[in-house]
Amino acid sequence: MTRSDGGRTPDELSLVLAQAVVNAVDAVGGYGGGVYLRSRTPGLLLMAVLAGLPGPLLRPWWQMHVNRPFPVAEAYRSNSPVYLGDAEDAMRRFPQLMAGLPFPFGSLYAPVTVGTAPVGVLVVLRYATRGVPVGGADRGRMEALARKLGRDLAALGAPAEWDGAPMVVRLPAATARPLRVGHFDWDIDGGTVTADDATRLILGHDPAEPPARTMEALTARLLPEDVHGLWTLGSTAARSAEGRVSRMSLWSPGGRPVLVEISGHGAPDRLTGVVLDPGAGPVVPDAADRVPHGILCHDRLGRITYVNGPAEEILGHTRAELIGRDMWAVLPWLANPAYEDHHRAAFFSDDPVYFLARRTPAHWLSVALYPGRDGVTVTLSPSGRPGRTPEPAAAPGTELGSSADSAAVLYRPVALAIALTEAVTARQVSAVVTEELLPAFGGRQLAIYLQNEGRLHLASETGFPKGFLDRFDGVGLDIRIPGVETLTSGRPLFFESMDQLADAYPGIPLDASVGARAFLPLIASGRPVGSCILGFDRPRGFSPEERTVLTALAGLIAQALERARRYDTESALARGLQEALLPHRLPVVDHVDTVGRYLSGTQDVEVGGDWYDVVETAAGLVLVIGDVQGHGVAAAATMGQLRSAVRAFALIGHEPQEIMGATNRLLIGLDPGQFASCCFVLLDPATGAFRAVRAGHPQPLLRHPDGRTEVLDLPGGVVLGVDPDASYPVTELRLAPGAVLALFTDGLVEKAGADIDEGIERLRSTLAAACRLPLAETADRIIGQARQDEDRPDDIALLMAARTAPAR
Repeated sequence: MTRSDGGRTPDELSLVLAQAVVNAVDAVGGYGGGVYLRSRTPGLLLMAVLAGLPGPLLRPWWQMHVNRPFPVAEAYRSNSPVYLGDAEDAMRRFPQLMAGLPFPFGSLYAPVTVGTAPVGVLVVLRYATRGVPVGGADRGRMEALARKLGRDLAALGAPAEWDGAPMVVRLPAATARPLRVGHFDWDIDGGTVTADDATRLILGHDPAEPPARTMEALTARLLPEDVHGLWTLGSTAARSAEGRVSRMSLWSPGGRPVLVEISGHGAPDRLTGVVLDPGAGPVVPDAADRVPHGILCHDRLGRITYVNGPAEEILGHTRAELIGRDMWAVLPWLANPAYEDHHRAAFFSDDPVYFLARRTPAHWLSVALYPGRDGVTVTLSPSGRPGRTPEPAAAPGTELGSSADSAAVLYRPVALAIALTEAVTARQVSAVVTEELLPAFGGRQLAIYLQNEGRLHLASETGFPKGFLDRFDGVGLDIRIPGVETLTSGRPLFFESMDQLADAYPGIPLDASVGARAFLPLIASGRPVGSCILGFDRPRGFSPEERTVLTALAGLIAQALERARRYDTESALARGLQEALLPHRLPVVDHVDTVGRYLSGTQDVEVGGDWYDVVETAAGLVLVIGDVQGHGVAAAATMGQLRSAVRAFALIGHEPQEIMGATNRLLIGLDPGQFASCCFVLLDPATGAFRAVRAGHPQPLLRHPDGRTEVLDLPGGVVLGVDPDASYPVTELRLAPGAVLALFTDGLVEKAGADIDEGIERLRSTLAAACRLPLAETADRIIGQARQDEDRPDDIALLMAARTAPAR
């Protein structure tokens, strides 16, 4: 593939990279991988090759800046490999990786160097090793292949760079048993047979054994019914005068189907035969068509390989329209970004994934994804829309599957699993369990206990007599009661009546109920979280299927509670961080009153990156407000750094445009890819003259002394963190005595489904109408109106300054 002038074509680079990825995935037992290479943009790596995974699902990771806290960037920066055995290992070292890919998978990253300079990173993804670190043999193979790739790139004689989207490569299928063909001759009248070694192997004979001379000996390891059928087949072929060819399938001693073809050729009682072992059993469409659920299979790149009959009916497409097509192209409703994480979970881990998907506005499907090394099997079943009145559960004591109504017990847990993925706090998890789990199984009572420092503490309850459960709050793990023993043993406990419970635990306090009880252990990744108690108002049995489903759901609940506990910890840390960083009081200066307010959003308990500050400097009074992209500890930390930087630059005496430019460059250096908006005002309290600079932030409002309120038109520049050479023009204005300047973040004026101009006009009207109120009451009125909206996706910061009228 070398040109006549000795140059290099793009195909040479692609071939070298693709071969390296395929070899690496095979060498360490992966299911996918890729190569990142340098790009023409300094500090930016681009994914050049992606193997074994659909390109669109990995689009957010096509680019990687070398300063980002991700293992690819770490391997490139340090020129040292990074090995992550499982999700816990990755969470400890690279939490941002797991925030975007929260699935149990392992990954290996080896830097690729040309000479001594790193040019890229070789990556392999594989199933998690569950607490076992990546072994030395796999490390050695990975690093050897990365070194070889570096040598191959150097041999191409051109810079190892990539420009554009990654090249997607299909991995070879998993190794399968080879196709085997055997031959034999059969004298059916005398019963003698001559068979080659391949036939003998297929039919279960060791090559070291003496050759079988009779058909009885050759077929001794087959099932009797197969032997009888084979003799019948031979007799039919021998009696045929036309040289009839007959075939039949039988089972080999290894349990695989094999095909036998016998030919008579018109010779009396003399037959020739062929035995074919295809190695792997093919999909049998007739069997799959009998399943009452839709079944669809696709490969690791998302191309559909099989569709059964019910799936055709459910999806409204024929097999011919689906097979061989990209799943997301032919079923665009599955390409919804809301479902992308579910598909990524199936590709990245070896655990099944369940979710609800809306095919049309009126039709919802229960979808299950069962991943494997060569593809994913998808099952589809019609389902009711989430949030509707629950389907009737099986009657107490009814065996699961004994009536049509009991099918709801299978469908409802899918809704529970979906709802649990959206629950963030422990309170939300408890609410989901109450709303979804109890109706599914006809329960009336629920209690959730959480384990902390060797004791169980009541976290949530519903349906029990008031105060009844208080006696069990704070019990130690050495007490013999079912709520403790289910956790310490890891075994669920089911009691079909209160009499059974009393017999098993003599003396245990009981409420007035006569119904059944289920005690479920809440264990997440081997760690005890707590226990869940389900109560029923009548005696009832628990079928094996119900016990299995309840136990599995307890695991989901435990995972959700553990996630909520970590989330609450991070949220408390972030809230504390923000409270520490926001000013506790504003400076008091002559001629100007200032007031600040902060209101958290309702859709996300994580802290935002909104901030405000007032700084008294030699040049005047600084008013600043900003909004860092995102939520959580990272956003709060970035916000604190920016606030400190602006304060420091202002106290040094820099001009407003210099302060904004320096803050912009600081953010780019701190966290490439992060950005923030900001509005900076330097006010002379004595004269009211002020200079303002704006970086992608909402325009301030100015209320004149007569109550007339307008939206200022500050020219401004781009948001901070995008362009290191950005400039920020200064606007000079004057704040008259009695006038009010209002700075705010976009959470105050943005509302889902409404134009932002409507929010700004609403704020302008509120500010104008409050012209006779003190400044603090005006701020409270504005925040009070915002608080009435229960659907606030973002935090809100408000900073107001009023120039006081001179004393008469």
